[in-house]
Amino acid sequence: MNLSPSNNLNLFGYNEFFLNLKNLHDKNLLPNKIIFSGTSGIGKSTFVYHLINYIFSKNEDNKYNFKNNKISEDNYSYKLLAQNCHPNLFIITNDDEKNSGQVSKVREMINFTNKSSFNNEFKIVLIDNVELLNINSINALLKIVEEPNSKLYFFLIHNNSVKILDTLNSRCIKFRMFLQNSEKLEIINNLLNNNFYSELNADFKTMYNSPGEILKLYNFFKEQNINDSISIEEFINLIIEKNLFKKSLFIKKNLGAFIELYFQKKINFYKSKDKFYNLYKYFIFKINECNKYNLDIESILIEFEGKIING
Repeated sequence: MNLSPSNNLNLFGYNEFFLNLKNLHDKNLLPNKIIFSGTSGIGKSTFVYHLINYIFSKNEDNKYNFKNNKISEDNYSYKLLAQNCHPNLFIITNDDEKNSGQVSKVREMINFTNKSSFNNEFKIVLIDNVELLNINSINALLKIVEEPNSKLYFFLIHNNSVKILDTLNSRCIKFRMFLQNSEKLEIINNLLNNNFYSELNADFKTMYNSPGEILKLYNFFKEQNINDSISIEEFINLIIEKNLFKKSLFIKKNLGAFIELYFQKKINFYKSKDKFYNLYKYFIFKINECNKYNLDIESILIEFEGKIING
């Protein structure tokens, strides 16, 4: 299952928050520069796309259904947004794997903001993972957001595990987004509509506490035909046996967290806590270095298997 924020018809959670922003927009009081900040996988991007759809589709026949926080498949703006071709929307989606084209993308954004909008409607600049913008891109962005324009919105989505510059924070209104535990469970059940989460091993429930991250884990388990109740020990063994660290970007990005979870479970099995912490810091450091400099991680896992799993 792969629901990208731009084509997700349903918005789960955030009912009151969405209604508040809707009312502000209807009264022409919605701030023009907003940072939507929160942890990864809680639905920030989906929320923002629903807000954008509400703004764009107000005068359409199949307008946004805000009573149910749902978008109709016949919604014209939805079709344009899903294909990333709405004339009044400009998107910068930052990827931590490659950000070489940021400056040129920001230049395109500046050109977009200087042009007249289609049908004299609102224009919106959406920047996802704004924390990954480099300093040159941020400086260019700061010059634009300082210029007043009542028909132009800047919606910046921020993964709060990484800090953003105070100069950008000070020029925007920041909304901190979070989900209650009951909302998280409701969203997970609505997204998956099966017993995956109830059968998921408790090891992974402690690690993954947001619906988006659970969905990524679910997709990976189904892709690799992995049993929902697998333990972290069995999972690490599987990663090594099947060389999944070579085949899967999901594993590459999360391997450090999986190893960390493995150590957390094993702490009580070590008589010497000093030895435990030294091994823990050693392997986490090595894995982070491999990811940082794109080094071969196989030798580290062979060492981990020899010293930790079989040691």
